[in-house]
Amino acid sequence: MREGYEKEGCGMQKADVVIIGGGPAGLAAAIALYKKGVTDIRILEREKKLGGILRQCIHDGFGLTRFGETLSGPEYASRFVRQAEELAIPYMTDTTVLEIEPAAGDMPLHRVYASSAAEGFVEIQAKAVILAMGCRERTRGAISIPGTRPAGVYTAGVAQAYMNLKNKMVGKEVVILGSGDIGMIMARRMTLEGAHVLGVFEIQPYASGLPRNIEQCLNDYQIPLHLSHSVTEIKGVDRLESVVISQVDEKLAPIPGTEKEYPCDTLILSVGLIPENELTWMAGAKQDEGTKGAAVDEYFQTTVPGIFAAGNVLHVHDLVDFVSMEAESLAEGAARYVKEGSLPECRLPVTGDEMVGQLVPERISGQSDVTISFRVRRPLKGCAVEIRQGADVIVKRKLPKALPAEMIQITLKAEQLNDRENLEVKVVC
Repeated sequence: MREGYEKEGCGMQKADVVIIGGGPAGLAAAIALYKKGVTDIRILEREKKLGGILRQCIHDGFGLTRFGETLSGPEYASRFVRQAEELAIPYMTDTTVLEIEPAAGDMPLHRVYASSAAEGFVEIQAKAVILAMGCRERTRGAISIPGTRPAGVYTAGVAQAYMNLKNKMVGKEVVILGSGDIGMIMARRMTLEGAHVLGVFEIQPYASGLPRNIEQCLNDYQIPLHLSHSVTEIKGVDRLESVVISQVDEKLAPIPGTEKEYPCDTLILSVGLIPENELTWMAGAKQDEGTKGAAVDEYFQTTVPGIFAAGNVLHVHDLVDFVSMEAESLAEGAARYVKEGSLPECRLPVTGDEMVGQLVPERISGQSDVTISFRVRRPLKGCAVEIRQGADVIVKRKLPKALPAEMIQITLKAEQLNDRENLEVKVVC
């Protein structure tokens, strides 16, 4: 692929930092870097405008943690877009990154190859690369629902884009599979637009989205939530005609005899998000099996020196406020790397017990303040989380309740840590 880029007409640029993704993570990282004195930045965004997925999220509920007030998605995104433009941070929209070639040997800079609608093939050489590509939705193919393949089956994000960006109604009689936040928000959105939402069906025995969305999007509109249920067949020729719903057992297998057919013209899938990491693996970064994103240290540096990751490309967040704040934290390490050429070694692994999932970071130095982010694997009540280093319990926090939908964050001070022993996160019930 690189040989093709070397042909005549391929533009070559240099920058201190290339940021891939112009959504809430990429914009927040760019602004924070600029304020730390790293001003030679390029933002590459594949859509025609900056702002990322927030441009289609017209509901409110964003910004309470980051800005102290509730905003719609476009309002939240516009605050960062405006700051980036006021600082004159260069960006390229309608630009698709094709490859990242990490620095090696006699090539001291990372190389990012992209295709731009305005500039054609572009090569940018940079001291550091920040991955902020966000996440993507799981589709019907990922969950293997049997049946025909009619029109009328959408992921929640695609349905949201049709309605909020293109002003196109996707259906009238609607079934929603999965209780992810976007799916529940779309249940409310479609109800307000006159559709009839027959119900939200969740395969797990608990909801996967935030409790506030269950109340505000389902309960407030008398939309039923059916736990331990899943779609087991899709029917229809040209357009969806009905779906078959079955109860599932504790192993999530359909229970024979519980099938019920629901006539409908639309099925919306809200069955999980996956970090958008093809470029990450292309660059040679190691994957974390818990988050399905890159394994990073306390500076949000991947296993490839000078390549960093934050936001939903790293691990799927429940609040966009946390995405931006994490990217701002990343900027501290990325700025230091650009100025000094390296970062302190992080050789102490961070691990969790069987109840801990999506644990970030994977390793620390033991010499600096660090925030540990994680989720529990199932709903818990009356438990506690302990963070241990060696034989010492350095933090113990009660958990009156904990849900997989809600990220838990605990900040450790440098004086609580040592640089010799591994860190372990345990949930004690």
